Parts: sequence; structure tokens; C-alpha cells
Amino acid sequence: MRRPLLLTGLVLAPVALVLALAGFVSDDAWVERIGYRMGTSLGIRLNAPTREAGLEAIEAAFERVARLEGVLSTWRDDTDLARLNRIPVGHAVRLAPELRGILTEALGWSGRTEGAFDPRVGALVDAWDLRGEGRVPELRGLERAVKASGPDAFQLDGDRAIRLREGAWIDAGSFGKGAALRDAHRALVELGVTDALLDFGGQILAMGAGGAGADGWTVPVAHPSRRDETAATLRLRDRSAATSGSSERFVTVDGVRYGHLLDPRSGRPVEAWGSVTVIASDPFVADVLSTALFVVG
Repeated sequence: MRRPLLLTGLVLAPVALVLALAGFVSDDAWVERIGYRMGTSLGIRLNAPTREAGLEAIEAAFERVARLEGVLSTWRDDTDLARLNRIPVGHAVRLAPELRGILTEALGWSGRTEGAFDPRVGALVDAWDLRGEGRVPELRGLERAVKASGPDAFQLDGDRAIRLREGAWIDAGSFGKGAALRDAHRALVELGVTDALLDFGGQILAMGAGGAGADGWTVPVAHPSRRDETAATLRLRDRSAATSGSSERFVTVDGVRYGHLLDPRSGRPVEAWGSVTVIASDPFVADVLSTALFVVG
């Protein structure tokens, strides 16, 4: 369902081509690695004083992402968030500091977007079977899922969380990549990296100018429905770009396509009207707001 380095049409390969055409020359080492994390591809290209230093920095970034995957993944049973999603209704559990901080930040955006963004939509994901073959829920089933979503699903109270409804669970898909990119960025900064491009399933994080004499990384944005065409070109420096749309991930039921992005307020998938790209200094914010603004329409 997901194509490496092309989920939102923002790709690493054209960047390398642009640098080559510009005649970029440096005594430093450019190192690149592509791996698989959080259910999608992660590509990192960076500049370091030596190849060994570059490989060390890339490995550190991948380790940070893998560690956060062990906190936030809902595709595994052994993560902090997966365990939270299984607690009995009405029971309060103490959250680990990192998970508490991330969830507090994410749920804060739910209020700021008036519910257009809310990760407490697990019951709706199940109702529409978006992790399976897909289905259109009956009205009564959809109403139950809506009641088990949003503020009525989970409540955070200080360092504790309470699951309020049966079937409720928190999905990190709308903020997990942004949180992971933020951690990867911190790892690279700690090791002195100033020039790097990270592509995490299509969300981009550009550090530095892209090489000596450059004025930023050149990144294409794909057309929202014709994914092999470029609709716009961005010049990014110390910024993250996240794109949300419904043309890449969807299910088909009785010949009708339903996107994977849900409107928490209505409980229904958002129509594939186009796409939204958000540029922000914080990858977490870019990830959250691209989802929220796509829902708003």
C-alpha cells in the first residue's frame, strides 16, 4: 500500500540529482541510508566530516526512531501506547513521562483545531475496517464508534490516563512520524550534523542548506491525484514539510474508495478533494496540521 519514499510525493532521489547538476564539490562525506520504520520507509542523507562519522550519525537517528516506535506503535502489542489502549474501561493508569508528554501535546492540538485533529479515533478505524479490507458501517455501529472517539474515548488527568469507552483506542498515525522525525533531528544535532535530508514515508525534514553554496534543499510535491507528476517545488532549510491527502492510502468497498483519514467530528472518511502541505520548523506540528487542515477542507 505504501511505496518507499513516495507516500506524499516528496522524494530523496531528485535532491541528489539537483546537487549533482549544480556541480557540488566537497571534501566532506555524503552518506545515505534507507530503512524501514513505523510501517514505512525512512531515508536519511547527510553530510559529515568523514564517512565513519556520517554512518554513526545515521545509525543514531535510526535508533531514536526505532525507540519511539517502541513507545507509539499500535501495530505491535508490546508498546506503551498499545498497552494503554488495552486498559479496562474506567481504570486509571500512570503514564510513562515520554508518552504522557507526547499525548498531552497531541490532544492539545485537538482543542486548538476544534476537533478536526484528534488521535482518539481507533473505534472509527475499526468501524470502517481501515486496517483491513474496508467496510461501510451501519448507522448504529457508526454512532457507537463516534461516541467511543474524541474526548469521550480517553481522558488525561495529570500523569494518569483513563479509558472511558469500550472499543476506544488512540491511533498515533496522525502524529507518530512527526514525533519520530523530531527525535531523529535531536540525535543528529547532538552529533554535530548541520546538513541533512530525512524523508519519512513522504514527510520531509531538511536540515541546513543542502551543501556548500546551496540555499536550501529542493523538494518536489506530488500532484494530489496524479502521483507521478510534480505540482509544486519547495526550497526547504531547517524546516519540515508534511503532506496529507487520500490518494495513496484507501480502501475500496462496493466500488467506492474511502480514504484513510477520518473526520473525528462526523466519524466519516474525508473525501479525496486534494491535498494539504504544511511547512513548519517542528516536524510534529507539520504532521498534525497537515492532517487537521485536510480534514477542514
